[in-house]
Amino acid sequence: MAADRRADPAVTTAHPVERTDTARLATEVDQLRRALDSRGVIDRAQGMIMALTPCPADRAWQVLVEISQHGNTKLRDVAAALVATAGGTALPPDLYAPFHRAVHTARTSRPSRATPPRPRP
Repeated sequence: MAADRRADPAVTTAHPVERTDTARLATEVDQLRRALDSRGVIDRAQGMIMALTPCPADRAWQVLVEISQHGNTKLRDVAAALVATAGGTALPPDLYAPFHRAVHTARTSRPSRATPPRPRP
């Protein structure tokens, strides 16, 4: 029984670089999981921006980034707050001005053309 409690020699004798790589990979996996978890709410918020302005998806993404930067709030938190407004929750006061400024800019800016117009024959 005492032998069962001994540490695994493979774990205790691992090279420091291997432990560092393992820790780095574990951190990366955690970050990727959080990104996947927040992707849905970000997509919903992006859709709300597209409906409000109206604008294309890439411009809606820029609006969310703008709100995040000017509101000093993580993008996933901005998205969650915006989606919560659909259920009747008020937008947090620190996001109110950045939201209205970014949406106004998106509404009044001219859409960029993805491809130049073709000449008529």
